[in-house]
Amino acid sequence: MNKLNIGVLSLQGAVREHIQMIENSGAHGVSIKKPHELSKIDALIIPGGESTVIGKLMAKYGFDDAIKELYKDGMPIYGTCAGLILLAQKVVGGNKYTLGLMNIEVRRNAFGRQKESFEADLEIPGIGKNPFTGIFIRAPWIELIGKDVHVMAKFKGKIVMAQEGRLLVTAFHPELTGDKRIHDYFIEMVKKS
Repeated sequence: MNKLNIGVLSLQGAVREHIQMIENSGAHGVSIKKPHELSKIDALIIPGGESTVIGKLMAKYGFDDAIKELYKDGMPIYGTCAGLILLAQKVVGGNKYTLGLMNIEVRRNAFGRQKESFEADLEIPGIGKNPFTGIFIRAPWIELIGKDVHVMAKFKGKIVMAQEGRLLVTAFHPELTGDKRIHDYFIEMVKKS
């Protein structure tokens, strides 16, 4: 069987780290720099970074419409940190550059600014018994979820990981940990889609 091609939107963020995790999970990581390259992949990861900057670049280069179209056609998408914000239908305080695909409301920089970044052990039953080290960098959290959104992890009562059908989001950065379980989970999602 051919390896799955998992694209990483390469406008900003930890692209190389995501590609390495994808490769470690047995799939092929593809850096996506132009909208036409989206046709070569089976799924997409939108990495962390600055959500407004990534959103503006997505709109400028036509990624926003292309990604929405591919999602409608069945493509799974995983968003980490800024990627979570960009997938949300609503952002507290507003952000006109979201894709609006996932039935969630999020708060940007909810855990604080850069200097308040931290690591925490998270219980994520969907990926195994052992805790997962979440790396939170200017992280958002999910304030409200729609009825079809499944909460996968919380930190101090705040939702930090969720899934809705073919959409997966984390408020933290698993690509920076060396623990490939969340990437494994996403790849299994892709295989089932």
